Amino acid sequence: MKKFIKKHWSNIVFVIAMGLVLHPTSKEVLLRTIALSPSLTDESVVLDNYQWQLRGVNTQDVLLSSAKGKVVFVNFWATWCPPCRAEMPAIQNLYNQYKDDVVFLFVTQENKNKVATFFENYGYDLPVYNSGSRVPIQLNTTNSIPATYVIDKRGNIVISKTGAAAWDSKDSFELFDQLIAQ
Repeated sequence: MKKFIKKHWSNIVFVIAMGLVLHPTSKEVLLRTIALSPSLTDESVVLDNYQWQLRGVNTQDVLLSSAKGKVVFVNFWATWCPPCRAEMPAIQNLYNQYKDDVVFLFVTQENKNKVATFFENYGYDLPVYNSGSRVPIQLNTTNSIPATYVIDKRGNIVISKTGAAAWDSKDSFELFDQLIAQ
């Protein structure tokens, strides 16, 4: 057996590595591990259309216009998306910290039952919506998910992030504290 392992060690390592990469839970752990804090955008983009209707999946329906003048966190995601799943614990921590001061909008195309099962399995309680009207063009810049946008009180999109991020990092908390204080 020792001789076999010694002779084929690189193949064994390759098979184990591929198994870890291909297994969904391992992929989420890897993505979570390498996720960085989101950073401010370099561009100045202002949200000019707040007429977006959101249908509550596990909460009440809302219009984005009700969030005008507030800090808003918009995240497009899906239960089947490994990067979305990877960043979800950090987003839940961010939500727990700022839910009274920031409007959180988690937007999916999935139905109530799928979201409820996913949240029950993982213990999440984020407010989830389906889009009920056309997404504002400034929040529709990619076909990839997760896609997250943070809007300040003046309507400036200060973060536009595609891919998993460490939303519960010290840097993220400091950024949200600053946005809320403005």
